[in-house]
Amino acid sequence: MLNGLIEFRFGYRAIHLKTALVLFSAASFLGYGSACFFSRSMEREFLRYRMGPQRLLVGFLQVCAGLGLLAGLQQPWMGQAASGGLSLMMLVAVWVRVQIHDSLLQTLPALFYLALNAYLCLVVFSRPG
Repeated sequence: MLNGLIEFRFGYRAIHLKTALVLFSAASFLGYGSACFFSRSMEREFLRYRMGPQRLLVGFLQVCAGLGLLAGLQQPWMGQAASGGLSLMMLVAVWVRVQIHDSLLQTLPALFYLALNAYLCLVVFSRPG
């Protein structure tokens, strides 16, 4: 614990929980966004969501937002913008899942990333340091 923040130790290095959350979200969206360009299963998923034509745009925006989260480690306003955009994107994802009658279990990842990025936007990046 350092200054009341949770930290993880990796050898001699320590990583704060908020940094770990940013890195987790960034890696998730960089991976998911990239998959939108290269994965056949992602093509099928977007057809199931009834959003086939938007797949490449969504992938591009997710990759950009993932990079924005990483940039936010040095420039908090960029992280706040990226996490805010991802929060809105995940809100739409939840709405789409409800519209296509997905189960709660199928909707949980979108709800999780909505909550995570809203937390990053409203708490982590609004109070840097």
